[in-house]
Amino acid sequence: MKLLRFITLSLSILALNLGLSGQASFQEKTTNASNVRLNVTNIGTFGNAFRGYRDGTGDPSGEYPAGSGVEHVFEGGIWIGGKENGGQVVVSTSAYDAPQGYAPGRGGFEFSIDTSITGAERSLQEKSSLFDSRYFSPNAVSHQDYIATFSDKSIVVPGTQIPINDHNRPMNVKVQMETYNWNYSFTDFMVIVNLTFTNEGSNTYQDVYTALWNNTVVRNINITAAGAGGAAFYNRGGNGFMDSLHLAYCYDAAGDLGFTESYVGQKFLGAEDKNGFHHPDLDSNYNPISGSWELDNFLLNYNAWVFNDFNADYAFPQSENDRYRKMEQGLNQNPCWSNPLAPNCNGRDFQAELNAAGNRSDLISAGPFEEFAPGDVIEVSFAFVFAKKNEDGNPNQENNEVQRKNLIANAGWAQQAYNGEDRNFNGLLDAGEDNDGDGKITRFILPSPPDIPRTRVEPSDSKIEIYWSDNAEKSIDPISNREDFEGYRVYLSKLGFDVTGVPDLARDFSLAAQYDKAGNNLFYESGFGSIELAEPLYFEGDTNAYHYKYTLENIPNGWQYAVAVTAFDEGNPESNLESLESSFLANNYRAFAGTGANANMDENAPFVYPNPYYYGSAWEGQSNFQEESRKLIFANLPARCIIRVYTVGGDFIDEIRHDEAYDGSDTRWFRTFGAEDAGENRFSGGEHAWDLLSSESQIISRGLYMFSVEDLNSGESFTGKFVIIK
Repeated sequence: MKLLRFITLSLSILALNLGLSGQASFQEKTTNASNVRLNVTNIGTFGNAFRGYRDGTGDPSGEYPAGSGVEHVFEGGIWIGGKENGGQVVVSTSAYDAPQGYAPGRGGFEFSIDTSITGAERSLQEKSSLFDSRYFSPNAVSHQDYIATFSDKSIVVPGTQIPINDHNRPMNVKVQMETYNWNYSFTDFMVIVNLTFTNEGSNTYQDVYTALWNNTVVRNINITAAGAGGAAFYNRGGNGFMDSLHLAYCYDAAGDLGFTESYVGQKFLGAEDKNGFHHPDLDSNYNPISGSWELDNFLLNYNAWVFNDFNADYAFPQSENDRYRKMEQGLNQNPCWSNPLAPNCNGRDFQAELNAAGNRSDLISAGPFEEFAPGDVIEVSFAFVFAKKNEDGNPNQENNEVQRKNLIANAGWAQQAYNGEDRNFNGLLDAGEDNDGDGKITRFILPSPPDIPRTRVEPSDSKIEIYWSDNAEKSIDPISNREDFEGYRVYLSKLGFDVTGVPDLARDFSLAAQYDKAGNNLFYESGFGSIELAEPLYFEGDTNAYHYKYTLENIPNGWQYAVAVTAFDEGNPESNLESLESSFLANNYRAFAGTGANANMDENAPFVYPNPYYYGSAWEGQSNFQEESRKLIFANLPARCIIRVYTVGGDFIDEIRHDEAYDGSDTRWFRTFGAEDAGENRFSGGEHAWDLLSSESQIISRGLYMFSVEDLNSGESFTGKFVIIK
């Protein structure tokens, strides 16, 4: 089991300034194009060991759905190992079981920034295929690529004399790692990891294996803070492996039941080296050197173990030989895998044992690659695949074929993304497959829905107005190479979706309206007349032209709603492809209906709601931290003003500065339950929230309080009162 000591490291200490000229430090980013929030670093690790969850300062580690607080990955990394010149086993790992995760020089974290490269390659780079992204690049693969280059060459932390523990025999392998994630609704549950290993040493390695290791744990950190529950936080996971999909998975078997209804999977997609394409599903592979088909004994092995447990079957691998054996010999190849009646199994069923609650690491390894000589390259792709459990009426801790239905479907999309032009998945560019005409298989190509409509949300008193542009109507599908736009959909979340359970917009959104082309015998043929503006509309400071408007009426003030506009296409029956829709998760806004900026406080007095304020009411949300769950609204405020709060005895409590561009960023409630970036929250201009904390961050007690509003434009003042009840 993991140790329960958590150290709070500032990012500057964790990164460790390496002191090299132009040398990048340890860097980490979190995916946010998709519905997955996976931590990725420039040394080949994933997850952040839940750093900062105790004090609320940390970023997600492997969260899905985004904003839900449901975590899936403690830490993970890549492995590679082989037999040096056919003899001694050598293994290098970017991450390995460690109770507190990565730290410079810690054993098992053997990859570091490659000091032989210069410039931007030392950093964790970002690219995007989206034209309106500031990271747009014509060379980008997905909506958000992270690119890192690192190696195992150094036996000390670069720029220091600090030795990397137990890393005395590097393979001298350079790795280029690229991660891909898309915001499409049919792919927003995965992050693909594409790895290119280059042998830059003088040794040749035989029987090489590459692997993806992860310490997965599925828990809801909004319900049970990471580490707060002791060992019990980590030992509630169930594990499994689906050989037909080459997918290892983990789920919550006995932890936050009802709050963690999801899977995390790690899937092998494919590999290639100088001997051709490799995948366990292919009985043979084409060798371009010999020009013939040859038998391929390529395997995908699965292993699981418990930290510091030395049981023979699930033993923690201490040495390089142990780690290599884990890659070379999978539990899924054992006769006792799902077959307790096999000889010498004595009724044991490894898969059933792993389904029971525990704290395990998962390893999937691919190989062997016959030879990895100096200058040789091995390309391998894996995927992190997340999925909501498919509802079958059974308890959350169950794990059956029906509940795995979404995981299986999502794994299929990951494989389809990898296959790209290799439609029959044989590793060869066959006739009719070269869509881009470059003479080689292009992978990571997906059919795409229309572009996301450029959207603007304007809340006002009891309503939310939604405007959007017509940019999606000129979208060209990369598969059919034609404009196939069909229509728009408007979505609205349920009232209280943010505070009554685990937020999941894929579940909480409801279709509010749909409009599509008329006259083509597809969908409802409603046309766009009822939403199309007579002339394009422009807003001050916004260069977008808005062509459509939809109004949501009778919206209660102060409550958070998520709204989104999507575009969908016609579909392609010839390709057996259903209509595709842009992602509402990539285009959702959090809107708060409320009063507008107040020009005359004498006629339209400011007020507070809810008043009285009840601690613990449905207005608040579920959180580990009480101060994150509270918000009181000051309404009918001038465009620019100062709000001051006092006790009835005149003691000063707090001062709040308001302007009509308020975005909620000064109040903890919105950082916990609102949009991930405060700028995505949309307010009406005349309201401001307060977290019921004094200027010294003390929770105020029950009682009667006074407030004043000073209009900074007119100089007018107003005084009112409100009540706090516990």
